[in-house]
Amino acid sequence: MLVFFLAGLAVHLVFFTSIFDIYFTSPLVHGMTPHHTSLPPPAKRLVLFVADGLRADTFFELDENETSRAPYLRNIIETRGSWGVSHTRVPTESRPGHVALIAGFYEDVSAVAKGWKENPVEFDSIFNESKFTWSWGSPDILPMFAKGASGDHIFTHCYSANSEDFASDDATKLDTWVFEHLKAFFSSAHSNQTLLRKLNEEKIVFFLHLLGLDTNGHAHKPGSREYKENVKKVDKGIKEVALLLEDFYGNDNNTAYILTSDHGMTDWGSHGAGHPSETLTPLVAWGAGVRYPTKVQEQSDKQSKAWKLEHLKRNDVNQADVAPLMASLIGIPYPLNSVGILPGEYLNNSELFKAESMLTNALQILEQFKVKMAQKKETTLPFLFSPFSLLSDSKQLDILRKTRSYIHRENYKEAMALCENLIDLALRGLAYYHTYDRFFLGISVFAGFSGWISYVILVILRTNTGITKDSLKLNKEKTSVAQYAVSALGIFIIIFLKSQSCPWTYYIYCLLPIPVWYAVSKEWYILCNLTDCLQSLSPLRIVGFLTVTFMGIEVLVLSFFYRSILTVGLIAFACWPVVMQISTQAKITTLIWVFLCLLLAVFPLMPVVGKEPNITLVTTAGLLALLISLVSCLWVIYKRKNKSAGNIDKMVHVCQMLILILAMYIVNTTHSSLAAKQGLPLINQIVSWTVLASALVVPLCTTAVLFQRLLSIFLSLMSTYLLLSTGYEALFPLVLSCLMCTWIYIEQGTLVKYGLSFKYMLNGIDFSPEITQSRQLNLDDIRRSFFLVFFIITAFFGTGNIASINSFDPASVYCFLTVFSPFVMGGLMMWKILIPFVLVMCAFETVQISAQISSKCLFLIVLVITDIMSLHFFFLVKDYGSWLDIGTSISHFVIVMSTTIFLMLLSGLVHYLTTTKIIPWRQKKHHST
Repeated sequence: MLVFFLAGLAVHLVFFTSIFDIYFTSPLVHGMTPHHTSLPPPAKRLVLFVADGLRADTFFELDENETSRAPYLRNIIETRGSWGVSHTRVPTESRPGHVALIAGFYEDVSAVAKGWKENPVEFDSIFNESKFTWSWGSPDILPMFAKGASGDHIFTHCYSANSEDFASDDATKLDTWVFEHLKAFFSSAHSNQTLLRKLNEEKIVFFLHLLGLDTNGHAHKPGSREYKENVKKVDKGIKEVALLLEDFYGNDNNTAYILTSDHGMTDWGSHGAGHPSETLTPLVAWGAGVRYPTKVQEQSDKQSKAWKLEHLKRNDVNQADVAPLMASLIGIPYPLNSVGILPGEYLNNSELFKAESMLTNALQILEQFKVKMAQKKETTLPFLFSPFSLLSDSKQLDILRKTRSYIHRENYKEAMALCENLIDLALRGLAYYHTYDRFFLGISVFAGFSGWISYVILVILRTNTGITKDSLKLNKEKTSVAQYAVSALGIFIIIFLKSQSCPWTYYIYCLLPIPVWYAVSKEWYILCNLTDCLQSLSPLRIVGFLTVTFMGIEVLVLSFFYRSILTVGLIAFACWPVVMQISTQAKITTLIWVFLCLLLAVFPLMPVVGKEPNITLVTTAGLLALLISLVSCLWVIYKRKNKSAGNIDKMVHVCQMLILILAMYIVNTTHSSLAAKQGLPLINQIVSWTVLASALVVPLCTTAVLFQRLLSIFLSLMSTYLLLSTGYEALFPLVLSCLMCTWIYIEQGTLVKYGLSFKYMLNGIDFSPEITQSRQLNLDDIRRSFFLVFFIITAFFGTGNIASINSFDPASVYCFLTVFSPFVMGGLMMWKILIPFVLVMCAFETVQISAQISSKCLFLIVLVITDIMSLHFFFLVKDYGSWLDIGTSISHFVIVMSTTIFLMLLSGLVHYLTTTKIIPWRQKKHHST
């Protein structure tokens, strides 16, 4: 069993990590020559303001008094600068947003593994190409652009990480810190000749990262007074900085300014997904080299009309386009891996300068294409290499020749149009070579994983049916031939991959199918005898069961796209005992099952995010849990023949109910304190972490008798879940637990058909592996495994979806901490997601004991179902369409694969929770006696 488990874990890890090689490989290209425009730039210095978390609509719209929240910048838009909307990409997080703005490319999603702080790979940026860069702001953003930069020309000034406190009464102090320290910096320059000399150089950048809006948005929501007042303070601070710089440099008109944001924010204070409130950010540019406002008759878009800016030309850009704009303004080389396209509408310069800048932009992206093509050509056998046909060497030379000819003849518009065409072809070529090996790797991975699914199915049939090896003699000669063929194929693949200098991971993906399918071939006799084993079942029932199973798996797949599908599934589950005419000990059990299924079916219809915190619902959930636990304890006492036994269990349950009451108190007092802007009380924080730490220990103090242990696990996990809840989701584990308990009861009726029965009531069954008697597989066991997968997915999507994972509300962890810490907050969020999983797995282990079937068998059936889903999502992964579509399709695959691997590990945790017992000292003494 251990060998099989390790082999399965290895196969799933390979299949899981393959998606990173296929879709998440770094798009960066190294070994290139920087390109910059030879003409003199319009500006000597650049000031970049990034208002973290600033929404476009909040910034541009007028308030209830028809006045702007940012009067200084509004005046800039109307009299001195250019404006538009910067369209960001998913994930709308701070790190990838800043990378797109400052480096010009959209960072790989795998950077989330480093919390958006460290560089997964080194990259070039505007700061790196500048002569000097000074930056002020958050310690989460600034250091990543200084680390790995060539030379010591990037200077960072950061406040303490503890300053990023969501419980702070006024997060504008973060922005005030930035403005005040910049003023002090320029004041000190008058007495520091070395610094003064650097400040008078050309090609320098000042970067002001303003985090106050993001912090206030998370803590108070973007519609709050705090958020809107923060916009005003940012506007005032920018005005002061601009006046300070103009005075410092003697109004030389050589300073360019850009204001934008890394991402927006939803109405409920989150970001990370693709809602327009998160992807639409403001862009305002003014100063040296920036075009003045352009009057237009009237713009048709509704947003400009709503913002009362329809009379001024709006110039929208993609977020990565800001990097080449900044490079062009101060005349530095474009970042080497930038894929941004220079927005010429923002430039106030000669048409020659615009054309030359556009040509430089095209050459910089074309350089990436050439290097990428050369790298791929070098590692591919000549007769197998297929170049990107739309951009051959002759086509490149022809476009460049025509472009230079047009510039020479002063046909600048035609020259810029050719440059845009060349950029488009080069970007498509980059994508072509970036995905060059995708089909080859996909086929290899599919062959290996489909072989593994086939092997697991055969193992289930061999170990849990009447099929035996003795029923058919194996042909040893055929086995030997297969061994030689497998060895020869492996050697051929190794030679082929070696000749192409493929990464070592390619060897794993391509060689994995060989041993897997060889193992399948050794089990071929099972298929030969499968017909005999199915003779006792009617063909109609078999076909019907397979059809229902297939439809069930499709329902599970659809639930990833539409949460409401889970509601349909739960309604169907409600009809299951009635349709199957299951004999239960009491009809009331069936009615409870129907009621709980319909009640749980409501949750997938509820909004995932966008809800205001409702602590009343959290308290209600706690009181209901307390009532249910009290009734359960009284029921246990009533059912026990020896009333004096189980005193330790009763004491533990009473303590857990007191902890549940304490958790409700902590939730209410914490949110009341935060609402009063008094911060998180230290005692509340200590108690919350104590409750969390005890959740996996206290249940071990109870007896291993099934009902008492399940009740103890529920109470411990429910207390923790309450501390992590802000609204209706606190009711979810309560309803789920009741349904799981009913599922355990109702399975009694299904056992009667096979001559099996509950030998003990729930308060008499022990979580002990000795009582499990293995039997042969039946179709109901497949149904039980399907129920587990469905309930696991319901536990995952019952109150959330893909977006809610990426854009969770920090308020859910306020009982534990309020200072920004991505890894700790992420860990708490994952534990919140994990709690319903544990409840479902505990119920499944109970059902397995009740059904008297090997846990290995049921688990293997679950494995087959989830693996088929994984294979399904593998085919649904897309590399076209919007970034959101691509990212969502990959997320689906990753989540299902993570669930498959996770269930392997979770089963061990559940086994620990249900079987381990800490024997009290009195029982130890009695036991030794």
